[in-house]
Amino acid sequence: MKPPPNPYLVLASAIVLPGSGQVWNGEPLRGLIFLFFLILLGGFTLVTAAPDVSFLGRYAGGFFVWAMAIFDAYKRARIRQVVWEHGRGEGQRG
Repeated sequence: MKPPPNPYLVLASAIVLPGSGQVWNGEPLRGLIFLFFLILLGGFTLVTAAPDVSFLGRYAGGFFVWAMAIFDAYKRARIRQVVWEHGRGEGQRG
Protein backbone atom coordinates (compact mmCIF):
# COMPACT_ATOMS: atom_id res chain seq x y z
CA MET A 1 0.00 0.00 0.00
CA LYS A 2 1.34 3.40 -1.02
CA PRO A 3 1.97 5.84 1.86
CA PRO A 4 -0.12 9.05 1.94
CA PRO A 5 1.55 12.38 1.16
CA ASN A 6 3.45 14.14 3.92
CA PRO A 7 0.99 16.40 5.82
CA TYR A 8 3.50 19.26 5.92
CA LEU A 9 3.89 19.19 2.14
CA VAL A 10 0.09 19.14 1.79
CA LEU A 11 -0.05 22.13 4.16
CA ALA A 12 2.53 24.05 2.11
CA SER A 13 0.68 23.25 -1.10
CA ALA A 14 -2.65 24.41 0.38
CA ILE A 15 -1.07 27.68 1.52
CA VAL A 16 0.38 28.41 -1.92
CA LEU A 17 -2.61 27.37 -4.04
CA PRO A 18 -6.14 27.05 -2.62
CA GLY A 19 -7.65 23.61 -3.18
CA SER A 20 -4.36 21.95 -4.14
CA GLY A 21 -4.02 20.32 -0.73
CA GLN A 22 -7.31 18.53 -1.22
CA VAL A 23 -6.22 17.42 -4.70
CA TRP A 24 -2.96 16.08 -3.28
CA ASN A 25 -4.98 14.20 -0.65
CA GLY A 26 -6.84 12.45 -3.47
CA GLU A 27 -10.02 14.53 -3.13
CA PRO A 28 -10.11 16.76 -6.23
CA LEU A 29 -13.88 17.39 -6.03
CA ARG A 30 -13.45 18.68 -2.47
CA GLY A 31 -10.71 21.01 -3.74
CA LEU A 32 -12.98 22.33 -6.49
CA ILE A 33 -15.76 22.94 -3.97
CA PHE A 34 -13.41 24.97 -1.78
CA LEU A 35 -12.22 26.92 -4.84
CA PHE A 36 -15.81 27.59 -5.92
CA PHE A 37 -16.79 28.97 -2.51
CA LEU A 38 -13.56 30.96 -2.27
CA ILE A 39 -14.45 32.77 -5.49
CA LEU A 40 -18.13 33.06 -4.56
CA LEU A 41 -17.60 34.53 -1.08
CA GLY A 42 -14.62 36.62 -2.19
CA GLY A 43 -16.78 38.15 -4.92
CA PHE A 44 -19.69 38.63 -2.54
CA THR A 45 -17.62 40.56 0.01
CA LEU A 46 -16.04 42.57 -2.82
CA VAL A 47 -19.47 43.67 -4.05
CA THR A 48 -20.90 44.38 -0.61
CA ALA A 49 -17.87 46.07 1.01
CA ALA A 50 -17.73 49.82 1.34
CA PRO A 51 -15.35 51.67 -0.99
CA ASP A 52 -12.98 52.68 1.82
CA VAL A 53 -12.43 49.10 3.09
CA SER A 54 -8.93 47.62 2.82
CA PHE A 55 -7.95 44.91 0.32
CA LEU A 56 -8.18 42.25 3.02
CA GLY A 57 -11.64 43.47 4.02
CA ARG A 58 -12.90 43.50 0.44
CA TYR A 59 -12.00 39.84 -0.05
CA ALA A 60 -12.56 38.65 3.54
CA GLY A 61 -15.00 35.93 2.50
CA GLY A 62 -12.49 34.43 0.10
CA PHE A 63 -9.67 34.60 2.64
CA PHE A 64 -11.88 32.88 5.20
CA VAL A 65 -12.62 29.99 2.83
CA TRP A 66 -8.92 29.79 1.93
CA ALA A 67 -8.04 29.49 5.63
CA MET A 68 -10.62 26.74 6.08
CA ALA A 69 -9.25 24.92 3.02
CA ILE A 70 -5.74 25.05 4.49
CA PHE A 71 -6.95 23.68 7.81
CA ASP A 72 -9.04 20.99 6.11
CA ALA A 73 -6.21 19.80 3.83
CA TYR A 74 -3.71 19.50 6.68
CA LYS A 75 -6.17 17.84 9.06
CA ARG A 76 -7.25 15.22 6.53
CA ALA A 77 -3.66 14.54 5.46
CA ARG A 78 -2.63 14.09 9.08
CA ILE A 79 -5.53 11.70 9.72
CA ARG A 80 -4.63 9.69 6.62
CA GLN A 81 -1.01 9.47 7.75
CA VAL A 82 -1.93 8.25 11.25
CA VAL A 83 -4.39 5.68 9.88
CA TRP A 84 -1.76 4.45 7.41
CA GLU A 85 0.90 4.20 10.14
CA HIS A 86 -1.51 2.35 12.43
CA GLY A 87 -2.43 -0.13 9.71
CA ARG A 88 1.20 -0.68 8.84
CA GLY A 89 2.07 -1.30 12.49
CA GLU A 90 -0.75 -3.83 12.88
CA GLY A 91 0.53 -5.81 9.90
CA GLN A 92 4.03 -6.02 11.36
CA ARG A 93 2.84 -7.46 14.69
CA GLY A 94 0.73 -10.22 13.17
